[in-house]
Formats: sequence, structure tokens, C-alpha cells
Amino acid sequence: MKNILVLLAIVSLCACQSKQANEPKPSSNLQSMVFNGTVSDSLKTGHTYLSVYSQIYSTTEHKTHDLTATVSIRNVSTTDTIYIKKADYYNTKGDLIRHYIKQTIFVKPMQTIEIVIDEKDKEGGTGANFMFEWQVDNQTSQPYFEAVMISTSGQQGLSFTTKGVDL
Repeated sequence: MKNILVLLAIVSLCACQSKQANEPKPSSNLQSMVFNGTVSDSLKTGHTYLSVYSQIYSTTEHKTHDLTATVSIRNVSTTDTIYIKKADYYNTKGDLIRHYIKQTIFVKPMQTIEIVIDEKDKEGGTGANFMFEWQVDNQTSQPYFEAVMISTSGQQGLSFTTKGVDL
């Protein structure tokens, strides 16, 4: 009886660890950038749409190729900080998958922050996308959003980029 209980305990622990391993890991650099102050009401608010691809079709519509996506958020100002209020990730069907930014973060002048969607994370599908909300001073350049999708297999590689569109 004790052996069965020990075996059940081990199986339960392994199942918990497998579930945790499959859960998306938050980008470690985002958590350290949470802005705890008050953002000025005088800042300009903007929204940017960015298409990303967790998968692309290969040979036919019934075969897909998984990709790693690196989402890049860049502050192109040499003097002013920008604020990112939201980074919401949606799948092909338009369903919200996750909020990558839950609290406003700051991006220092000329700094780049990244969100990585692992190749094994297929939730986004072939039509995944992000919606960003950001704030800048009226005289500051808006942030630049770009995604790089990549996959390698043997000696072959595939990569391409997409750029954010302001709404």
C-alpha cells in the first residue's frame, strides 16, 4: 500500500512539473520594468497592431511549420522614456491568449525590450497578432514594433519580419 502511495505521489509531481513546463514563461525583462509612478495625463496615447506567426503553412493548408517569434518593442528616442500599457496576444480566431504586460512598463531611450513566443507554443496559429497600447510625450517619437519569425531544421532555415501598424 505504501509503495502505491509513493508511486502516486511521484506521478502527481511529474504531472505538475510537465504542466508548468508547458505554460508560457513571462519575459523576464518585462517584470523588472514595471512603472510604479503615475503617468502624466498630458502624454499622447497610441495603439499599434503587429502580426506574428506561430505557424505558417508548408506544402498544403493541412501541413504547418512551427516558428519562434521574437517581438521587439523599441524606443527610438535618444532622450525620452516611453510607456507601454498593454501587450495583448491573440490567436488566429481573434481570441485573447494572454496579456504579456499587466502593468505599465517604461522603456528607456534607445532601449529595446522583447517578447519571445517559443516554437513549441502553437496557440497563436497562422494568424496570431498583438495589440499594444503605449504613451509618449507629444514631442517624442512613437515606439517601433517589429517581429522576427524564425525556424531551423538541419541545414535549412526560414526567417521573415513584420512591422507594427498604428491604429
